[in-house]
This record gives sequence, structure tokens and C-alpha cells, in this order.
Amino acid sequence: MRAAGRGRRSARRATSCCCGSAIAASCGCTVRRNDAAARAVRRRGRGFARAAHGVLSIIVVTRDEAAALGRCLDELARVARDRGPGALEIVVSDGGSRDGTRAVVAARPGVRWIEGAAGRGAQLDRGVRAARGDRLWFLHADSVPPPGALDAIEAVLRRPEVALGAFRFRLDAAGWVYRVIEWGVRLRSERLGLPYGDQGLFCRREIHERTGGFGDRRIMEDVAFVRAARRHGAVCTLPLPLTTSARRWQRHGLVRTTLRNWLLLAAGAVGAGEPTLQRLARAFARRDGRERTR
Repeated sequence: MRAAGRGRRSARRATSCCCGSAIAASCGCTVRRNDAAARAVRRRGRGFARAAHGVLSIIVVTRDEAAALGRCLDELARVARDRGPGALEIVVSDGGSRDGTRAVVAARPGVRWIEGAAGRGAQLDRGVRAARGDRLWFLHADSVPPPGALDAIEAVLRRPEVALGAFRFRLDAAGWVYRVIEWGVRLRSERLGLPYGDQGLFCRREIHERTGGFGDRRIMEDVAFVRAARRHGAVCTLPLPLTTSARRWQRHGLVRTTLRNWLLLAAGAVGAGEPTLQRLARAFARRDGRERTR
């Protein structure tokens, strides 16, 4: 009996709905909970709940993303049609694009453009500093937000025990191999509580400040941020799929790209620093380059 009770308690800690009673029946989101952090957050919960009703800032990091960015921004405009003026803002944080990325932004009034040195971590934090919202949604330029995304984000961030949220991962390519990749990502994000940046991470500004943000990391900045955020509360993975381009897998190979991601994740888990992770990534890049020239 005691074992069964412990099993049930463990299951409740691992998975629960975090979106509130109004949509709990249809949500089905998965939460990895940090109970100690969640209790501390709940003691300050009323302030957090009020903050969740402010401005949502959507931060998109770019570098030579003219081909993909337009679709992302157009879909954001569609999902935001029913929002009142000033309820959200879109900030594109560029790292030195040489293609038509800036022209794509200029053609869409209301989207803000900032630029600076390249590096995903620095660009993300630069976007946060430029943004005015108290809720933050970090999007890749080749991702497409699903209908209902804004309502889902608001519902999650009303829950004071949730530190960070993300969407279910989906690739825009057909084929069973891509579905296997999606299954692996779902396992990592829902069972290990470790979603990646291509799942559309979102949080309250206070969580970004408490964790110190993304820092100057050029690689695995999203993993470091998620791990830091988990110390401040639960991580929620929504069932809504955020569709991302399969171009990396198509360009570098399905097996190689997956192995690279898992190797970098494992290296980071055992304490490898930024220089080591960059050397591993460069080793994969060099091998890809040699194979393309054969």
C-alpha cells in the first residue's frame, strides 16, 4: 500500500495540468515540477498572477533568416488578430544579417528591429532588454505558432508555480523518421522537463531576471536557461504543436543531427563548459563539410 501511494504521489509530481480549471479538461499539458521551488513561488503567487495580465513580448532571434522569417511574422500577426492594441509586441533581435532579413521586418509595420553582435544568448538577452513586456516568448525564425498559442501562454503564466513553458515539437516534413524525432523530443521535454528553444520557450520576466538570462552562450543557451528556470518552479509542455522547419535535419542528415544534439546535451549534463561544447559542434560541422565535398 505504501509503495502504491508513493507511486501515485510520484506520478502526480511528474505530470499534471497547469492551465487552470477553465481549460483543464482539454489542455492535457505536461508539467515537470520542482515542488520546493513551486511552494516558494506560491507564497508570492498573487503578484505573479497579476503580472501575467500585462504585455507579451515575442522575441525572435535572426541571422540571415530572410527566407523563413516572413512566414513566422505573418503567422504571429494572424494569431494576434483578436488582441487589443498594446497587448503584445514583436522584437526581432538580429546578429548581423547580410541577406534581406531587415527588409522582411521593415515590410511589417509594428515589428521592432534591433541589432548587435552575433550569438544566440546575447541576442536573446538583448531582445529582452529592448522589450517592454512582463511576459516573454522566445521564438525561432523558422517556427510557426499554432492557433490558440497566445491564450495557452496566458493560461500557463497565470499559474504561479510554473516557471517556464514550451510547446510540443513538430517538424514540417513528412515521413515516419521525422515522427520518431518528434517522439524523442517529446520524451525529453515531458519526461525530463527539458524542452529546447525550438519549442517556443516562454516565461515571466522575473524568471528571466532570476536566472540571469541566457548569457553570452553561443550554443546550448536554451538548455542552460531551462535548467536554471527549473530551480524556480515547474516546466510546462503544452500539447499545442509549434511547427519548426526540418531544414537542419535535411541539410546535415537525420542521424547525424540527432546524435549531435544528444551528445551536446550529455556533455552539458556532465559539466562541459562553453568552449568544449563549441569544439564538439565544430567537429560535427567540419565532418559535414568534408562529406559534402566528396
